[in-house]
Amino acid sequence: GISELLVKATPLALIAVGLSFCFKNNLYNIGAEGQLTMGAVVGGGIGIYFHDTQGFWVLPLMVCGGAIGGALWAAIPAFLKIRFNTNEILTSLMLVYIALLILDYLVVGPWKDPNGFSFPKTRKFGDSGRMPILFSGLRVHFGIIITLIGIFVSWLIFSKTMLGYQLKVTGFSPIASRYAGFSQNKLIYIAFIIAGACAGIAGLGEVSGPIGLLYRDISPNYGFTAIIVAFLGRLHPIGIVFASLVIALTYLGAEDAQLFMQIPAAVGFVFQGLVLFYLLGAELLVNYKIVFRKKI
Repeated sequence: GISELLVKATPLALIAVGLSFCFKNNLYNIGAEGQLTMGAVVGGGIGIYFHDTQGFWVLPLMVCGGAIGGALWAAIPAFLKIRFNTNEILTSLMLVYIALLILDYLVVGPWKDPNGFSFPKTRKFGDSGRMPILFSGLRVHFGIIITLIGIFVSWLIFSKTMLGYQLKVTGFSPIASRYAGFSQNKLIYIAFIIAGACAGIAGLGEVSGPIGLLYRDISPNYGFTAIIVAFLGRLHPIGIVFASLVIALTYLGAEDAQLFMQIPAAVGFVFQGLVLFYLLGAELLVNYKIVFRKKI
């Protein structure tokens, strides 16, 4: 239903909005999945620690922890690019697998639920550590409000602030940005940290919202799929909203296809890949003119 569509679209939109800060600056942050995971680990760790605590401040503290976890994880490829000129695609992607291994270690090791019948998962968060449900009987939670706020703030930054202008100018022409006196290293850090914070909050929203605990597979590749959402939405906050709804449909369609037609759910990822393929193909035809050479 509509509620499940919104539940799927919420993390996709928030991650994609964060990634747009990198992509507009010609920084290809492919590691949002790892940043989502570390945000869930740090924020979820706070929820586990304050499991028995009743207080309104627990959830905001978890959200802050999620943002910090994702931002710090994203700062690693930013530092490596600035200090050693490493390729951010490779470093951010490799950090995804490190983050997943950290999560795997925690849920089968020190954070494992002693009453969980040996399943690799933590115990459930307390009531103070759960995202409030907005509508009774549905799974739509407060994370959608956080996402809408993030979308609005990103629109303000890109349309009304000097930071947004600097990011766009640097992406269009690094040479012009350098002559204008913009600090490219500073912009790299800012773009990665914002992207990581958004992904981290999205990860925390997943584990404190629909899931309510930490386990191995907290994300069905939201971090990678959000890359498609960002480009499908043309890196614009409003476009990303509609793109996230469209791509969220592929998750729901794949689940229904597996349930009712016995078709593997992986068909959804195939469709997402085709969307990206055709999108990039269209970009190629728009930006370049195909010329056939005449035979002499």
